[in-house]
Amino acid sequence: MAQSNHPNDPKGLIREAYRIDGISQAECRSIFLDWALSLPGGTDNVAAVSSILQEYEKDAPDHPMTLILTDGLTSISAPRRRGGWRSRPRN
Repeated sequence: MAQSNHPNDPKGLIREAYRIDGISQAECRSIFLDWALSLPGGTDNVAAVSSILQEYEKDAPDHPMTLILTDGLTSISAPRRRGGWRSRPRN
């Protein structure tokens, strides 16, 4: 895979994940989280994940990071409220 200076991957975390032979899905998830936390405030997360996915998916459709990015895209676009004490009505 050719080296890329993708604007949404300034640290090269996603690029490097694709270059690691035998990387696991759990390792990719950890790298994705680190990448997501390093995005500047105000970044359109859906657009960032989409553009990175377009960059790398074509060369590595079966790579674990492709699956994580695809899952991340789905999770980002469909946020859901998790239960907890705030979900119950107050007396």
